[in-house]
Amino acid sequence: MADPSRVPLLFELARADPATAAAQLEQAWAQQRLVALAGPGQQGDLDQALGGASGEMAALARFGAAVVVGSGGSAGERHWCLQPLAHLQASAEATAVWLAAAGLEPAHCLHLNPLPLHHVSGLLPLVRARHWGGELRWLAPSLLRRPDDLPQACPLPRDRPVLLSLVPTQLARLLASPEATAWLAGCAVIWVGGAGLPAPLAAAARRAGLPLAPCYGATETAAMVCALPPQRFLEGAAGCGHPLADVALRLDGATGAVEVRCSRLSPGRLVSGQLLPLPLQPGGWWRSGDAGLLGSEGLEVLGRLDGALHSGGETVFPERLEERLQEQAACAGVGHDALLLLARPDPEWGQQLVALVRPRQGGDWAVLLRDLQGLTAAWPPAERPRHWHLCPTLAPTAAGKWERGRWQSWLDSLEAF
Repeated sequence: MADPSRVPLLFELARADPATAAAQLEQAWAQQRLVALAGPGQQGDLDQALGGASGEMAALARFGAAVVVGSGGSAGERHWCLQPLAHLQASAEATAVWLAAAGLEPAHCLHLNPLPLHHVSGLLPLVRARHWGGELRWLAPSLLRRPDDLPQACPLPRDRPVLLSLVPTQLARLLASPEATAWLAGCAVIWVGGAGLPAPLAAAARRAGLPLAPCYGATETAAMVCALPPQRFLEGAAGCGHPLADVALRLDGATGAVEVRCSRLSPGRLVSGQLLPLPLQPGGWWRSGDAGLLGSEGLEVLGRLDGALHSGGETVFPERLEERLQEQAACAGVGHDALLLLARPDPEWGQQLVALVRPRQGGDWAVLLRDLQGLTAAWPPAERPRHWHLCPTLAPTAAGKWERGRWQSWLDSLEAF
């Protein structure tokens, strides 16, 4: 029979106060426990991944203090990754080296965290603050939905640097408020990750002088593996910067997939109570699902390989085209609330792009579609959406990620009639 003290603790964090949940998590880690973190609506999936309190699960005690958190790509497939606390601490140490290179003393920083604990991006601020000896302050997600109130509710200290982690959706919401924008300008570093940073949003942040540090990482890599220094961002550099001190990056020659090698890769994914080792390439390289380029400024992510199209012999990355269209629309004053490009089979081209658009409330949708189509009229044929559909419910997740599999199913069902 499994030792109850070795069986994973499961925290369902749908309504949990983050400070209370963090205290419970740290208490469990102090007892060398494995903790599984479920977000809203995820408990059933996590239960299935854990497979019950079996002897196999209890055997994971060899990892000591550890966590199981979900990792999901844009295709919607969720993996439950195990990460030992030692790996999270190694990630924090690499980030400390990056900060020191930027002239900041990690232990002297205040880390603000509006991200949920069941995401690795929300877990790492806690680990960083504890590992560095710095202070962590939680920001309620509801506060970010009232950006005008943010400066008064959370005044920034003048005697120490402030670090903030955001996803692009949160950044866009704050930039819409002059009060919140001025508040953001008081931070020393604003890491932005979890999804691609749209070009219009990056341009708006530069105009406001915000110290953004676009970054790239995954649950499997214990969060951030590269980050662009704020000064380079403000000078106009694109991409996610060079790898951190403990990370090596390369691209797969056949697919262009970003590959990572570091000592903090996840030991594996949990499936029905069994730990399946992370699939690695020879030499210990983990292949992500993202295509990228490596240039003078480091890594530039092109988009998800599982979302890439093959149209007329060309490989097309919808995310890049979405950024281009968003930028052109912003310059032309073509307003809309959301835009997503997906693929449909085509007998001649193999696949062709289809656009889903959520118009602004009260807007003239016919004019909107006409204007958007006009912006793409001169695009190469393989990159030009051939059909346009209004989708009033179109929206990314709260973390700013697009569940492309979900919206592909919506499109497929729409065009089946």
